[in-house]
Amino acid sequence: MNLSEILNGINVLNNTSTDVEVKNVCFDSRKVTKGDVFVATRGTAVDGHDFIAKAVEQGTLAVVCEELPENLSKDVTYVQVADSADALGVMASNFYENPSQNLTLVGVTGTNGKTTIATLLYQLFRAMGYKVGLLSTVCNYINDEAVESTHTTPDALALNALLARMVDAGCEYAFMEVSSHSVEQRRIAGLKFRGGIFTNLTRDHLDYHKTVENYLRAKKRFFDELPKTAFALTNLDDKNGEVMLQNCVAEKKTYSLRTLANFKTRILENSFDGMLLEMNGREVMMPFVGRFNAANISAVFGAAVLLGFDELEVLTKLSSLKSVSGRFETIRHEGVTAIVDYAHTPDALNNVISTINDIRAGEGNLITVVGCGGNRDKGKRPMMAREAINGSNRVILTSDNPRDEEPQDILNDMLEGVDVSDRRRVLVIADRREAIKTACVLAQRGDVILVAGKGHENYQIIKGVKHHFDDKEEIQLAINNQ
Repeated sequence: MNLSEILNGINVLNNTSTDVEVKNVCFDSRKVTKGDVFVATRGTAVDGHDFIAKAVEQGTLAVVCEELPENLSKDVTYVQVADSADALGVMASNFYENPSQNLTLVGVTGTNGKTTIATLLYQLFRAMGYKVGLLSTVCNYINDEAVESTHTTPDALALNALLARMVDAGCEYAFMEVSSHSVEQRRIAGLKFRGGIFTNLTRDHLDYHKTVENYLRAKKRFFDELPKTAFALTNLDDKNGEVMLQNCVAEKKTYSLRTLANFKTRILENSFDGMLLEMNGREVMMPFVGRFNAANISAVFGAAVLLGFDELEVLTKLSSLKSVSGRFETIRHEGVTAIVDYAHTPDALNNVISTINDIRAGEGNLITVVGCGGNRDKGKRPMMAREAINGSNRVILTSDNPRDEEPQDILNDMLEGVDVSDRRRVLVIADRREAIKTACVLAQRGDVILVAGKGHENYQIIKGVKHHFDDKEEIQLAINNQ
């Protein structure tokens, strides 16, 4: 493709002739081959500008950068831009022939609920007979083809490559999680969204964003950049819901469980088997559990209606869907209920525990198994332990993905959130398998076990090595071997 076509829509500050044919777009100098264009982006750990010379050595025909190198090769085209990460997003879209313009693309952002909403939208539209794409934390799908997911939102090139494959497969709709990292790092630059959904915002990813304000601004930027032709659907039950719409030019719509909104939901009955909801005046039974899932379903319902579908048809199809992997998944055995959930933030853990306590209404005990990931925001560790102990009869603190940290160091951080008077209700078992086994041994008929933090993940990362580990498998083994 001609470089001038790939650069279409980018404000070029300075360049030599862009009338050159390039084979591929790269931002990793190690992957550059002869005939490619190399985009020098600035990352948190490394700066692509430091590798321009290496890219030239490997045969790049063109370099896109924010600062021109001192020594320019006469055989290379240099293009200077204000923001190379933003340019990479637009270039990726152009290179793959702007696939998002040939799809009805809806993005979901927020701290919790992104995966559930995006996945349920994917399932819903498939149930209504459409070919659909999904980009999510759990797995990416091109209609019924599963594609392994490595990030909540892939890099700009991988993202557009997946969207292009969706177009080629005949997909009409695509639903994707939009992480704060992807907005900040401009991975979604150049994409055309038909709609955006905001779930909520609580403390998360402060190891990257440093402050909650920065985290909020990253989420808000997604809505600031939505076009007039899109809809912006926000959760009025979150204090930041209306903040997302402040500078938004898209069609503004709301959903709520507590107050008047465009899409209003009320919980009539709630059990471990599902909920009876009233949604915009219609009663419907849903196979999902908890207030947070009622909010997620409201967002799915609202988005589908805003895309032009009949309310009754949407509710009918929604009532037949299944819960998302690792999101309040229930396992029953001889009077004991075990629940696996991805809750890995204080707010998400509080939501799940509150839901369990509302349903069990004081009957039996709640035993919560929870840990925190290594190399991540340390400030939330005592908060996670505090949420667990406040709502549970017994708590077992354990490891999650310790990554490069010592599990005991993480557990010591968590223990800072446990008052001395509550220590007798807390066990500390670093080995997650043993922690789950212990919970199953302690549980009596009528009790509930919550294993939180990993959900759909089937691995643990310890000292840089990925080991197979699935909470659901471990629960089943522990129960069956008693």
